[in-house]
Amino acid sequence: MILLDYYISKSLFQKTNRMHRITFLIISLIIISCSKDDEETANVTLEGNWKLIEELQDPGDGSAVYEPVQSIKTIQFKTDGTVTTNTSLCDPLTDEIISNGTFTKSDREIITNCENPYASVILFKLEGEYLILQFLVDKQFEAKLFYQKFEKID
Repeated sequence: MILLDYYISKSLFQKTNRMHRITFLIISLIIISCSKDDEETANVTLEGNWKLIEELQDPGDGSAVYEPVQSIKTIQFKTDGTVTTNTSLCDPLTDEIISNGTFTKSDREIITNCENPYASVILFKLEGEYLILQFLVDKQFEAKLFYQKFEKID
């Protein structure tokens, strides 16, 4: 009887130990995969020059995709918190020509000083190796989102 108890407890210990190992392995894989994504984004810095490569206008139903554009538009983020462009920060929303502004990394905002309230603040984010600018567009009293995708050129 004592021998039977020994084998049962040993078997249960091995199963429990095996479950702990499997759980530890799964958690380790999750942590490693998450930190790898962070490292990839961390390698791309905001400061520098970016070129417009694609645009997306969201109709509100999630069906939109980025479309390639032929553009000369570049945008430069400087270490002093200023941002400049060779076209206009107000574009694509207005014809105003405002070629510089300021940005804050923590709020992920560009302050443009454009007269159009929809273009006065532009949200941005880094997605992998791309910079995404997000504009809120008012189309006949219906707000839509418009995105510009940039790739780093230096």
